[in-house]
Amino acid sequence: MTKRNNDTIAAIATPPGQGGVGVVRLSGPAARRVGEEIVRKALSLRHLTLVDFQDAKGAVLDQGLATRFEAPASYTGEDIVELQAHGSPVVLSMLVDRCLELGARLARPGEFSERAFLNGKLDLIQAEAVADLIASNTRAAAKAAMRSLEGEFSRLVEALDAKVLSLRAEVEAGIDFADEAEDFIDDQDVFDRLEALQAELSAVFAEAQRGAELQQPVRIVLAGAPNVGKSSLLNRMAGYERAIVSAEPGTTRDILDEDVLFAGLRSQIVDTAGLRPSPEKIEAEGVRRARKAIALADLRIDLWDATRPETRGIWPEPEDGQKVIEVMNKNDLVEQTAPSGCIAISAKYGGGVEKLKACIEKTLGKRLGEPAFLARTRHLQALKESQAHLALALVEGQNYGAAELVAEELRLAHRSLGEITGFATTEDLLSEIFRNFCLGK
Repeated sequence: MTKRNNDTIAAIATPPGQGGVGVVRLSGPAARRVGEEIVRKALSLRHLTLVDFQDAKGAVLDQGLATRFEAPASYTGEDIVELQAHGSPVVLSMLVDRCLELGARLARPGEFSERAFLNGKLDLIQAEAVADLIASNTRAAAKAAMRSLEGEFSRLVEALDAKVLSLRAEVEAGIDFADEAEDFIDDQDVFDRLEALQAELSAVFAEAQRGAELQQPVRIVLAGAPNVGKSSLLNRMAGYERAIVSAEPGTTRDILDEDVLFAGLRSQIVDTAGLRPSPEKIEAEGVRRARKAIALADLRIDLWDATRPETRGIWPEPEDGQKVIEVMNKNDLVEQTAPSGCIAISAKYGGGVEKLKACIEKTLGKRLGEPAFLARTRHLQALKESQAHLALALVEGQNYGAAELVAEELRLAHRSLGEITGFATTEDLLSEIFRNFCLGK
């Protein structure tokens, strides 16, 4: 990887708003010059120095700490200066303006991480993991993002990539030296290695899929007849009056949702309209949307009213792989116990809700577990493409003995794997990835 430009960039590297400390970061060949002109003294390498940040006329803008890092031993692989001031948006803005006066330009979102990638300090998986770590809102996501940043995912992809490349080289050599190919290439060995690669790739894909699922909220949908307590349960789970609760059937007519944490996973609890036939157009549309939400749920909470046994069993059949927890609500109004496999609660008063939460956490924990690394949709797509090319290579080799086609499919599989780590990528893809980073990172 090489640098695409030689300019120096600057940006605020801490979140917007007031705080105890705010950081302005510079990166590029002029970073040291710009930083030292602002503080009017030499900066120590990798040591914080107490300094006055000054404007062009020598007036003090703020007092704080500054340090510098030399290329290539820095985050971006370039010279870096960090100015740590008080966390005033006004002060930090003035510091950035002073950097721009001295020849730096404002960094684009993600440009520091993009330069780290271009200068070989991070591969593309690790660069994306930086953004994912910053954006993580559960412990599980943060741990998985950190493992990606440490190279867990990259090592698996690179190992596959090396094996694909090695096999490709042997097949191409057999094509180039066809007369002597029988002496050093065994067709069955090629087929065996292709099958082994497919198995390894499938295992990596399965783990990447789990990592990608961790990025998406788990949808927990409340399903049942009108007035069984779905909205009351949503409010109880949310901890505040999120939904309107009324004794009048058909009060909930649209989808309501609330984000919560279960088993360390970001989850979305969805309240739906009561399932019943209705001649009223708005309510009928609400029921249609409810059925759609129920079909797409990762986990269904099927509620019924203990005082109205007829409200039990009206739910649609679960989708393939869909988890379902049956709940009998309003157990405070009856003396009967819940049927086997059903949890009894009182959404109104909270009885049994902690038991339900524990059941949800256990169910979600079994569903996802903790993945070895975090992954994105584009990673899954590239792995799928590589799988498809390896499958074609095996078919073309076994059925047709077409070494040229095998070599071509191996080349395409190698390219797909390279897109994951960034060794075979495009400017458009890089722009798309890094523009979604926060400014200053």
